[in-house]
Amino acid sequence: MNAPKPPARSHKSGHKGSHPGGHAGGHTQARQAAKPPAPAAAKALSEAEMERLQSLLDKLPAPLEPLDISMLDGYLCGVLLQPKAVPDAQWMPAIFDSEGRPLPPGLDLAPAKGLILRRHKELNQAISQRQWFDPWVFELDDEAELSETLMPWVAGFALATELFPGLMKQDAAELLEPLAMLYLHLDPEDLEDADELLEEIESMEPPVDLEAAVESLVVATMLLADVARPQKEGTPMKTAARRPPPRKGPPSRGRF
Repeated sequence: MNAPKPPARSHKSGHKGSHPGGHAGGHTQARQAAKPPAPAAAKALSEAEMERLQSLLDKLPAPLEPLDISMLDGYLCGVLLQPKAVPDAQWMPAIFDSEGRPLPPGLDLAPAKGLILRRHKELNQAISQRQWFDPWVFELDDEAELSETLMPWVAGFALATELFPGLMKQDAAELLEPLAMLYLHLDPEDLEDADELLEEIESMEPPVDLEAAVESLVVATMLLADVARPQKEGTPMKTAARRPPPRKGPPSRGRF
């Protein structure tokens, strides 16, 4: 299946036995190998940190075209849904310029990279554990259509699948429904050579409101994770946290 063209969150070890060692007539201690501790939960970015990240991206000099943070969020999900992990050095540059142009020397990207990597870790934990996450989708004005509000997030996802095609090489039949849940928010003209996908989109009932639309982003992400990043057999499913209400916003937008 071709990728569409993007739009111009302890284990306690124990032992048995009352002696640190064995002796005549005694019992030898049975030791249980300790499992490595679970990774610490990623700290979610605060609203102020999100605004700072958007500001840092907005300050990049022309002609660079950085992603805005909603598009960045969808992009990170697309990166994290690849069957093989993508190294940071490969996916990071497109955030600062979607056209892939060389970055000018002297740019201090460390503050932005730190915030981006925190969001990347948070999303990775959510996807790995099949837990709810809060997509960075921002309400526009009252006259904006749902797809217009969700389009930046979905366009970021589409950009990731264009740059890293591993996900789209998975079983097309299993990808069809979750991709349609996402790409129904794109212009059909951006879905080149995707007749099956367009037919699936036309057969779907669109979300009735923004809350349902945001929920569909998460559901589609988890369905795609089941295809590209299946959980090991016997891994317990986590109970998804109750979704938060859509954000009021957006912060100042990037140039993309």
